[in-house]
Amino acid sequence: MDLPKTFDSKSAEERWFQQWIDLGYFKADPARPGKVFSVVIPPPNVTGQLHLGHALNVSLQDIIVRTRRMQGYNTLWLPGTDHAGIATQNAVEKDLAKEGKDRHQLGRDAFVNRVWEWRETYGDRILNQLRRLGASCDWSRERFTLDAGLSSAVTKVFVDLYNKGLIYRAKRLINWCPRCETALSDLEVDHKDVQGNLWYIRYPLADGTGAITIATTRPETMLGDTAVAVNPDDERYKSYVGKTICLPLMGREIKIIADSAIDREFGTGALKVTPAHDPVDFELGKRHGLEQISILDGTAHMNQNAGAYRGMSREDTRKQIVKDLEVAGLLEKIEPYRHSVGVCSRCDTVVEPMLSEQWFLSMRAMADRAIEAVRRGDTTFHPKRWENVFFNWLENIHDWCISRQLWWGHRIPAYRCVRCDHLIVAAERPSRCPECDGSDIIQDDDVLDTWFSSGLWPMSTLGWPEYTPDFARYYPTSLLLTGFDIIFFWVARMMMFGLEFTDKVPFRDVYITPLVRDELGKKMTKSKGNVVDPLDLMNQYGADAVRFTLAQLAAQGRDVILSHDRFAASRAFANKIWNAARFVMMNLEGAPQPLPKVEIANLGLAERWILSRLDDTIREVSKSIDAYEFNVAAMKLYQFIWHEFCDWYIELSKEPLKAGGERQAAARWVLINVFDKMLRLLHPFMPFVSEEIWQVIRPYIDEQNLAAHLPIAKYPEPSANNPVSPAEELAMNHCIEATEAINSLRSLLGWHPGQRVTAVIKAGDAKELETWRSYAMTLAKLEALKVDASGDRAVFAHLAWADVGVDAPDGYDFQVARQKLQKQLDEVGKHAAQHEARLNDSRFMTKADPETRVEVAQRFEGLQAQRKLLSEQLRQLEERA
Repeated sequence: MDLPKTFDSKSAEERWFQQWIDLGYFKADPARPGKVFSVVIPPPNVTGQLHLGHALNVSLQDIIVRTRRMQGYNTLWLPGTDHAGIATQNAVEKDLAKEGKDRHQLGRDAFVNRVWEWRETYGDRILNQLRRLGASCDWSRERFTLDAGLSSAVTKVFVDLYNKGLIYRAKRLINWCPRCETALSDLEVDHKDVQGNLWYIRYPLADGTGAITIATTRPETMLGDTAVAVNPDDERYKSYVGKTICLPLMGREIKIIADSAIDREFGTGALKVTPAHDPVDFELGKRHGLEQISILDGTAHMNQNAGAYRGMSREDTRKQIVKDLEVAGLLEKIEPYRHSVGVCSRCDTVVEPMLSEQWFLSMRAMADRAIEAVRRGDTTFHPKRWENVFFNWLENIHDWCISRQLWWGHRIPAYRCVRCDHLIVAAERPSRCPECDGSDIIQDDDVLDTWFSSGLWPMSTLGWPEYTPDFARYYPTSLLLTGFDIIFFWVARMMMFGLEFTDKVPFRDVYITPLVRDELGKKMTKSKGNVVDPLDLMNQYGADAVRFTLAQLAAQGRDVILSHDRFAASRAFANKIWNAARFVMMNLEGAPQPLPKVEIANLGLAERWILSRLDDTIREVSKSIDAYEFNVAAMKLYQFIWHEFCDWYIELSKEPLKAGGERQAAARWVLINVFDKMLRLLHPFMPFVSEEIWQVIRPYIDEQNLAAHLPIAKYPEPSANNPVSPAEELAMNHCIEATEAINSLRSLLGWHPGQRVTAVIKAGDAKELETWRSYAMTLAKLEALKVDASGDRAVFAHLAWADVGVDAPDGYDFQVARQKLQKQLDEVGKHAAQHEARLNDSRFMTKADPETRVEVAQRFEGLQAQRKLLSEQLRQLEERA
């Protein structure tokens, strides 16, 4: 089987992925022996389209899952999607609006059926895109949060928590989205700064003796005021406490109260109190027993309590009230004021604090168990600093409003008797009321917050509450790999539910992925127009290049900064491997299949050196993957494949490959042996190009019970004994350093890359040099290599162990070269000074994360070394000028 001139990534992706699926390579079997490694995918919304966050998350999961599968683990990677209550309902309502309809016209049952139809059409879109990326999930186990089995788990949890007294119903101030017409949890509210106003309004005293002025950002809520509050220590208002005022525009008398929570510095120091529409006022109202008057309906229009403003929107009411206050002479002044407002995270509508009867889940006890489990080390975060974020939220947790006024989702298993109003919470719909024996039973209209069912994902997808073989074998899961933005929404809730219902944490490790930013370091958003579509990237560069780039950039604790240059570089990397494979195959003509094994002890230094470097790479890549240092593993692979194997060993193999006989046989065996293990290491990162090449070299691999395909091939292990001694390792390092120095000097002196040159080495170990002289002659394209010669026309590079020089060409203009080199040195010096300034800047050293500080320091060291080398070369040119 030959390799074509270029790698056709699209063809390979489609062909191999389908073949792997058809052969069942990704299917898990709880009866299979071996240590378990299990992962459940963070379920993307059925409304979802693949974005770079998904691509990063899934690429990293696939790397470790493929690695563990090849290492012999009993591996399960379970895929699925989330019904995404609000997001999906909004999407379907938008579709209806195009037809001039709304959900109320359809009715609940018909609307829910419409959503299921929508889900059938669009629900698998994102999972198909994940397959395109190469995700080696067990696709036969795909789950959905509204599957029957998952729904029964949700019902059981609700009923059990209710019976424990942890779920309760209460009338409280909650976040309300007038657009979605549902309650929201605090986590579903985003906050953004807006430019508004402070309106100063005079509230006349009821006895006509004066007025008290308040400042507010929301004059429309004054219609629901039930008090004015001042600080008891505020001398300006002590005489006012206990008096009543006549509420402007409403004519209702309300009291002036004193409370130490009032900020004397804000506005006038006097606060209008609207307990039904402000969280601070709600708590203040509870302390003072104030009436709660709701003035808004579910669409944020004024209700019957708003008097003459009934039926108006909150925006129109605000404008009208300001006009009416001006007419009444009660508007004292208006000041510009910038403040924060809450908006719905789904539709960006300004959220309204509203009094509403909702279902709540008591969180304190479950939160404490989750905190203790992480502190005890049952679950570990990577990077570890995210544990503090986890702790901080759980330590300050509030009870969770779990009910939503939607039609799409898990309907709350609570029922009321129409005859006696008795509440029944049960897994099955009761036929009769246990209190009055009435048969007219209606179910609660609300559904559960999407995150309630998502919080059960690691358990419910494995069959819980039944003790299924999958649950027994794969729970707790090994790893959760997810974004930092859902630590509160999802990670914490899975921890709490897992401990509450199984007494076990749901996962051993949590890897928090970095944020993906554009090449300027800016967050990707549609509004900025800088969103990059992973599907476009895969079409342009191939899935392997996209995966490898994301892995390279996924440093723990640092954002991922993307650029097309990085993807192009990874595509070039795939092409480099492809061309190396073509070189190997061209040199296997007539070779036996498989290649007979050779004695490593009889191999030359170059062959034993590359085998040693392969062993080290296997150790380093495996260690890095175990530590979830995906970027380190990727860079180790890159360094070995591109530089040590392709740049150095392939060049060194050319001479023995031409020599024939035993030397040729040895070089062939080493090339295939290294290529085989190298592709196995690479496969989790770049599955398609690695499989395409491996199938071609597979017939030459001498291995008993050799796997048919890479996904189930044995992961490479390093040799028990190092093929080279420390002295030989040092000798090859010297050979490479000398070659690099010679090639740098060739460029400096203007030699054509193909021209043979004369090199000089001073003060080297002559005996050691003889072990690699022939290699240097080949690698550096040398005509001669002189040892301890005078080098009258040579320019030298000073290495730690020797001086390495190259003779200048006849007629070489040292003066022009010196000027060119001085320009380079000036440029390097400028960059070095910039990095040094950052390191000396206390603000940078305080604010920058540790990884960035290390990166700047390392870059500065590299520039310093470069500056030293250029300075030395410049010194020598000046001596010759």
